[in-house]
Amino acid sequence: MTFRRVPFGFAAATASLALTALLAGCASPASNFYTLSPTGDASRASAATPAATTAGNPSMLIELAPVEVPPQVAKAQFVVQTDANQVRVLEQERWASLPGDEIRRALSGDLTQALNTIDVYGSPHPAGVPVYRVSVNVQRFESWPGSHALVDAVWSVRSLDSQTVMTCRSTLDEPVSGGYDALVMGHRRAIAALSDAIASGVRALAAAPRLSVSGTPGGAKPAAQKAKPAGVACPQVLAGAAGG
Repeated sequence: MTFRRVPFGFAAATASLALTALLAGCASPASNFYTLSPTGDASRASAATPAATTAGNPSMLIELAPVEVPPQVAKAQFVVQTDANQVRVLEQERWASLPGDEIRRALSGDLTQALNTIDVYGSPHPAGVPVYRVSVNVQRFESWPGSHALVDAVWSVRSLDSQTVMTCRSTLDEPVSGGYDALVMGHRRAIAALSDAIASGVRALAAAPRLSVSGTPGGAKPAAQKAKPAGVACPQVLAGAAGG
C-alpha cells in the first residue's frame, strides 16, 4: 500500500474551509427589527428622522405616561396569532424596543404634532400652562399575519388644572396583507387612529366650560371650589372607537 504525503498547509486550509462551512450551516438566521415610530412610510427600524420643533410657547402641554400592554406580548419577539387559542413567538422578527415603549413613542410623536405641543412626562414644566395627563392601557394587541392587526385600548385624559377626567375605549382593527412589514404597518395605522381619538379628547377637555358652584354662607367661595368642570363625553371620531 502506498501512502501519499499531504502538505501541511493544504491540510490546514482544507480543515479551515470545512470548519467555516460547518459554522455557516449552524449560524442563526439574521433577525429583523421593526418600529412603530412615525418615521415616514418605513416600518423597519432605521435612522431617526428629525422631529419637527414646536414654534413658540405651546398653549397646552401633555404628559404621556408609560403604556401598559398585555403580559403575553410584552417581549421583543413578535407574538402572532395562529388561531383563537394559539400563538407563535417569532425569534427572527423583533420589535426595536419593547411593544409598550414602541406604542408610547409613536403616540407621543403623533400627539405632539397633532396638538402642536410638547410631551413633558418626566420633565419640569412652567406654571400657568394647562397640562393634560394621558394614560393608555392596551388590553389587546393582536397580530394576525395576512389578516388584521388589532389594538384595543382604554385611555384617559386628565386635566391637572381642574382634575377633570375623560375615560374612553378605542378598538381599532386594521386589515393587512401578507408579510411582517404589512403587519407592522397595520399596527402603525391603528396607533395613528388611536392618537387621533386621544387628540380629540384632549381638545374636548381643553374646550370644556367650567360651571360656577354656589359659595359658602356669606358669599365667599372656597378656593378649591371656585369652578366645577362640565361633563365631557368621549369623542366619536372613529367607527372603531367606543366611548367609555
